[in-house]
Amino acid sequence: MKLPLWLKTNTFKDLSPTKQLLRKYGLTTVCEEARCPNKGHCFSRPTAAFMILGHDCTRACGFCSVNHHVPAPISMDEPQRVAEAAKELNLRHVVITSVTRDDLPDGGAQQFARTISAIKNLLPEAAIEVLTPDFKGNIVDLHIVLAAMPDVFNHNIETIPSLYNIVRPQADYKRSLDVLREAHDYSIDKKLRVKSGLMVGFGERFDQVVSVINDLRQTGCELLTIGQYMRPSKKNLPVVEYIVPEVFEQYKKIAYDAGFSFVASGPLVRSSMNADEMLRKLGKLGADTI
Repeated sequence: MKLPLWLKTNTFKDLSPTKQLLRKYGLTTVCEEARCPNKGHCFSRPTAAFMILGHDCTRACGFCSVNHHVPAPISMDEPQRVAEAAKELNLRHVVITSVTRDDLPDGGAQQFARTISAIKNLLPEAAIEVLTPDFKGNIVDLHIVLAAMPDVFNHNIETIPSLYNIVRPQADYKRSLDVLREAHDYSIDKKLRVKSGLMVGFGERFDQVVSVINDLRQTGCELLTIGQYMRPSKKNLPVVEYIVPEVFEQYKKIAYDAGFSFVASGPLVRSSMNADEMLRKLGKLGADTI
């Protein structure tokens, strides 16, 4: 299927300085591991979504290009390395995500918490966003992350429930909604923003996407991203349809009408790409944010 003009982007400009710094600290980003089409835009700002807990994922989602192998043991100095890299990049909004680590007793929750704490120590003014797996629905593990007090808790719903068996075969739609609901309930007095995102282009219908938007809002989720699925490699699911920009605008209006505080909806929108913009517009970050 030929790539439409609105999805063509330059992913190679000005990448070297940020990549060199990441290699200096022995870190990787979801921007690279997931082959994001926007990494040229983000790296040149510079900004990045740090991916912790190693390079290998215990799940094999149909849309994702991250390696699916037996993971290595976690690195205990990784939180400090992430914090030092974020400080050297002079970030005002730091995004922390991870591979899924179902092999770990806590699913990696403690590593998330340690990374949040390390960043707070070195960059006390920075906003911190976490994009976590579902921790297999374990509330204790989820609370470990929430207790570290990130500014934004993000867990992506990814797609409509009827496509979970091919897009997210080891996940569960209701479980992901429950994770978001629990984060919202935990955050009522803690000023935590709850966020989610989904991709379109897998063959879902318009009304099915609208249903997911409403389901997310019912959990208390208030920040939303909607973007086009783009096949990262031939081993991943094919794109069924390229959604035209006008439909993304319709989704945005529907989401705002449903009560979301901020919606980023467009062909090239990705979960972490608009992270700082969201908080800036909601008044969390100052105008000088990168």
